[in-house]
Amino acid sequence: MYEWLLLAVLLAALVFGIVIYNRLVRDYQRTLAGWSDIEVQLKRRHDLIPKLVDAVRQYASYEQATLDHVTALRGEAAAVRAPATQGDVESSISRDLGTIFALQEAYPDLKANRSFLQLQTDISAVEADIQFARRYYNGAVRNLNTRVDSFPDLIVARLFGYRHADYFEFEESRA
Repeated sequence: MYEWLLLAVLLAALVFGIVIYNRLVRDYQRTLAGWSDIEVQLKRRHDLIPKLVDAVRQYASYEQATLDHVTALRGEAAAVRAPATQGDVESSISRDLGTIFALQEAYPDLKANRSFLQLQTDISAVEADIQFARRYYNGAVRNLNTRVDSFPDLIVARLFGYRHADYFEFEESRA
């Protein structure tokens, strides 16, 4: 009789461990999917930057330092893969984009340029998409991190090497 009870307890513990493990896998996969979505949106944003720089360069040649800086940051952002450092680089890009968009006030011809206005609209749309992707990713990170810290999930998480994921935070431009 005690053998059956012991067997039932062990079986229940095994099933419980499997359920916890599967939830950890699900939450981890959601963070990977969320990060992938962010990378897609950042690539769209980075692809628009050279076009924006070219449109502005035609009208604001003395703003060359800002244009060069945003171009250099774009190259730097392509090499970064960690959410925490990516957020720092993207914040710098956002500040420079805000500066570029502010140039339109000083250059009426730029303000009337269809190409510039379309790029500004496209970048604003991408910024909104980045925010949606960031919210999803950070929610998935929150769920994973909570599970990694919660008992009894933390036992299974540590046993299988699950760790906290980094949040992705950055300041968006004011296009």
